[in-house]
Amino acid sequence: ILDGECEVWIAGETHQMTAGETIIFPANVPHALSAITRFKMSLTMIRGSEGT
Repeated sequence: ILDGECEVWIAGETHQMTAGETIIFPANVPHALSAITRFKMSLTMIRGSEGT
């Protein structure tokens, strides 16, 4: 999170995040984001080989 605050839901768990924090999770896990305040984030997706 670059600025602001948000909530991240990952596999039924809620995580409140603020500027400077990072979260990592697999692509096949249900997830969602919701703004607590206006926020900016950077998203990096890393693709593995087929089958991973």
